[in-house]
Amino acid sequence: MSKSYLILLVACLFLAAYIPRVVPMLYFTQRKVPAWFSDWMKYVPVALFSALAFKDVFITHEHLDFAWNIKILAMVLVAGVAYKTRSMALSVVTGLAAVFLLSMI
Repeated sequence: MSKSYLILLVACLFLAAYIPRVVPMLYFTQRKVPAWFSDWMKYVPVALFSALAFKDVFITHEHLDFAWNIKILAMVLVAGVAYKTRSMALSVVTGLAAVFLLSMI
């Protein structure tokens, strides 16, 4: 691969990542976002995180895994710590420690 090819590739990847971010920002600076859309968008981060987390916890080797799944116990523990403390850092550390310790058993 030549140097010019790599520079062109990086430039194209930059544009592919940058344009979808800047176009909505430019569009909505001139217009008001409807209230229903703003209310609906509040749930998007929670929905995306839930979809990613539940997939990682419940699906192993392309099938649902409920029996002897240590990740379920760790998830319940992390949910309790997150609810009680409202601390992201403590929740992450608890989750990592729980999966580590439970996998040792």
